[in-house]
Amino acid sequence: MNESEILDIYQKVGGFRAGHFVFVSGLHADTYINKNAVYPYTGEISKICLDIANKFKGQNIDVVVGPSTGGIILSQWVAHHLSQIEGKDVYSVYADKDGEGFVIKRGYEDIVKNHTVLVVEDLVTTGGSLKKVIAEAQRVGGTVAGAVAVVNRGGVTADMIGNPPTFISLLNVHLEQWPQAECELCQADIPVNTDVGHGKEFLSKK
Repeated sequence: MNESEILDIYQKVGGFRAGHFVFVSGLHADTYINKNAVYPYTGEISKICLDIANKFKGQNIDVVVGPSTGGIILSQWVAHHLSQIEGKDVYSVYADKDGEGFVIKRGYEDIVKNHTVLVVEDLVTTGGSLKKVIAEAQRVGGTVAGAVAVVNRGGVTADMIGNPPTFISLLNVHLEQWPQAECELCQADIPVNTDVGHGKEFLSKK
């Protein structure tokens, strides 16, 4: 799939919102990509994940790891398609949120250990979560062969996530974002959206 096809999917499911939003990074923006909007549409998720699987065929991937929660769904579908493409069992596991980081537990660490790993994420803004999951997969003994972001809205590069051998973004979207101190939406008293993003957390700390 090309970027236009991925963009069409997100537009079709209502994945773009306008307003005043706060990201997990603390940055503010007037446009929000609702990564969760696509998950109810299993056919669309399957298409996206088949594209990811095709990009990594022949690279001997044993395990697909995604951060909870959205990455769990991506991990399942990518592993499913890779299993069919490669004619072997490719396992799907996930990393649990643990404070400010992620941890691979529930016995999944034994599945990752000594195996070749692909890390998948739905959306990156700073790459922080993806970097932490990659580091955790390496910590428990996995060899990270690559990482994928379905949507890259922050210009995230491989060096920003720990330099995995391969880093692929299916859709690159440049949307303006600002620190709170520079946010004209805040200065204009435009209400922060609390339905999506991290607006509730932001307001609770004010």
